[in-house]
Amino acid sequence: MTTTFPIEPTAAEAQQAIRDEFAFFGDWAERYQYLIDLGRKLPPMDEALRTEDNRLLGCQSKVWIVSSGDASKLDFIATSDSAIVSGLIFLALRVYAGRSAAEILATEPTFVADIGLSKHLSPTRSNGLSALLARIRETAQAAQDAA
Repeated sequence: MTTTFPIEPTAAEAQQAIRDEFAFFGDWAERYQYLIDLGRKLPPMDEALRTEDNRLLGCQSKVWIVSSGDASKLDFIATSDSAIVSGLIFLALRVYAGRSAAEILATEPTFVADIGLSKHLSPTRSNGLSALLARIRETAQAAQDAA
């Protein structure tokens, strides 16, 4: 599985890049459009991976996530049937994909509050984003425990 995200050297730098990009937009209509545009950049997920085992529960939309790698480097591929949720997935994977388990576990997703997502997402989307971030952390913890 190959990461197709702009990979900044660290998760902290990825979060700062996200903050900088969202600062360009004057209102939430523009930010939502940007999220939709980002979601279109997600790499396609093979239909064979869209199984119940790979489905993320806690989302109103359908979301599937698959991980690969080990504690030294974890990669993720994910997709959703919702355009805005796909954009949220893109942001999360931009921060966490291709990182070590230790870096993932040490990096709180501060970009969520910093760009205003926590105030502007519906409760169901917010719950889904929380579930996605929790799955990434659980995967990192399991990889670190197995190392």
